Amino acid sequence: MHTQEFTVTGMTCNNCRLGVLEKLSNLPEVAAAEVDLASGKTQLEVHQKVTAAYLSAQLGDKYTVDSSLQPFSMSTEAPSKLQQLFPLFLIFGYLIAGVIYLNYPSFKLQAIAHDFMGLFFIVFSFFKFFDYKGFPASFARYDPIAKKSITYAKVYPFIELGLGVAFLLRWQLQLAIGLTFVLLLSTTIGVLKALIYKRTIDCACLGTALKLPMTEATLIENLIMLAMCVIGFFTMA
Repeated sequence: MHTQEFTVTGMTCNNCRLGVLEKLSNLPEVAAAEVDLASGKTQLEVHQKVTAAYLSAQLGDKYTVDSSLQPFSMSTEAPSKLQQLFPLFLIFGYLIAGVIYLNYPSFKLQAIAHDFMGLFFIVFSFFKFFDYKGFPASFARYDPIAKKSITYAKVYPFIELGLGVAFLLRWQLQLAIGLTFVLLLSTTIGVLKALIYKRTIDCACLGTALKLPMTEATLIENLIMLAMCVIGFFTMA
């Protein structure tokens, strides 16, 4: 395995970056790729070395690829994990506050689990719809089902929205819990593999509008939701 660095010019938006990332990741020589929109810096983990000319031909006339002689750096001062994950922690804080409001003063475990999952899916689906065009390619980078079916990745935000409504309205709860467990289990497996192989990719849980790195916190988030599924199932009357 080799690490190669290039500069890609011609990207004007995050959708461009995701398009370049998808094309590079699908090349047979490339095991993993990372692209920075602002600087154009691109890092590839390759099975065999590739040339800038070869990459340019694969990306098309819109983009230009040059060999990068400078050390690869996504930014001059990398933010800490806490800073990167602040949006996730903030959203979870609001979700917890919403659950407390909905369940005060009688806090029943079953209702708490259902309300949390309902609010979680509705809020997280919103962020996926915020940059809907860019979400499928980002999600397919690590979710096992989305890797095999881009159609599934495109439908996923709608599934989340439907599950959120079902949990809040207490509609078809057994089906909603079962579907949630399957979907989250798939995503958790993908996240776990990404962490084990130390792949530097963005998590698509908040869509692509917010650049959230794939870290242990992402895994914990999925495990919390799986725990809520178990609680919701075993506390059903």
